Amino acid sequence: MLTTRFTDGAPNWIDLGTSDIDTAASFYGALFGWRLESAGPEAGGYGFFQLDGRTVAGGMQNPPEQGPASWTVYFRTPDADATAKAASKAHGRVLLSPMDVMGEGRMAILSDQAGVPFGLWQPGRTKGVDLAGAPGSLCWVELYTPDIAAAAAFYYGTLGLETSAVPFPGGVYTCVNPPGAGEDAMFGGFVPLADDPVEAPAGAYWLPYFEVTDVDAVAAEAAGRGGTVRMPATDIEGVGRIARLADPHGARFAVIRSAPRVD
Repeated sequence: MLTTRFTDGAPNWIDLGTSDIDTAASFYGALFGWRLESAGPEAGGYGFFQLDGRTVAGGMQNPPEQGPASWTVYFRTPDADATAKAASKAHGRVLLSPMDVMGEGRMAILSDQAGVPFGLWQPGRTKGVDLAGAPGSLCWVELYTPDIAAAAAFYYGTLGLETSAVPFPGGVYTCVNPPGAGEDAMFGGFVPLADDPVEAPAGAYWLPYFEVTDVDAVAAEAAGRGGTVRMPATDIEGVGRIARLADPHGARFAVIRSAPRVD
């Protein structure tokens, strides 16, 4: 699971791009208790979703030509420029070249070999989100991809990410961890797109999971506020109870009440 003991290669930021940031703030506020705070007049409308004064995500209203609403997962890198070059070499693309963000850090937006967007964050004053792995915050990420082997090769070549096969009810799950950190630092997984009837029609993407204390209540709240329950609350042995949702503008995410860890 994710923590704020950030290591290179692991997610350290996440943000929402949407056509209506006010509606999004109301929706996620009802689900998670978030409050949207402006990053300041120089930030171009960017804001921070905060929970009890701690930043858990970013958000911004985008023009329609930038595409549908979506969450973007950012991975920590010590050198955004070098990582962007590595992504290009590994058959990815640089969608937004590395740029400084008011001294807070350096960012870039890339896409992997299958065209899935993701971000880079090279820490400056801002190391990452203030809270992770706790209720109301990011705790896990999953890549739905058409080719696990190709994805593993891309993210290894770009970020040094390592994969491992973990026995799972009904098969094997491909877990991901930062370079050299071992399986105890797993923060996400790769899932074959074709094997999942919920995700296959929508295409490859990174799915963020937010920890909650009551999955069923959050799913019901999401549906009642104009969101979509893409997969109803489901128990997964050894993992927890999860549901996959979308907000009123179509941004996809999941919620989980994690099972207690057993060593």
